[in-house]
Amino acid sequence: MEELRFRVPGMSCSHCEHAISTELAKVAGVAAVDVELDAKSVRVRGEGMDDAAVRAAIAEAGYEATVSASVANRTKTC
Repeated sequence: MEELRFRVPGMSCSHCEHAISTELAKVAGVAAVDVELDAKSVRVRGEGMDDAAVRAAIAEAGYEATVSASVANRTKTC
């Protein structure tokens, strides 16, 4: 399973979490979304995900995403 991590500094509440999760669920290949409001980060797991499509979904929810500095853009998980 692939994993993408992004910083989303504009998130602040459960509405933000819901909006981002809802949009990301529409992206082909996305299997799971973890939003961490305190860390202002989003972790997306799945297979064959398109980075541009994931970023576009976050933008559609009204937020700007940048690649998390602490994690490589695309990693494989078990």
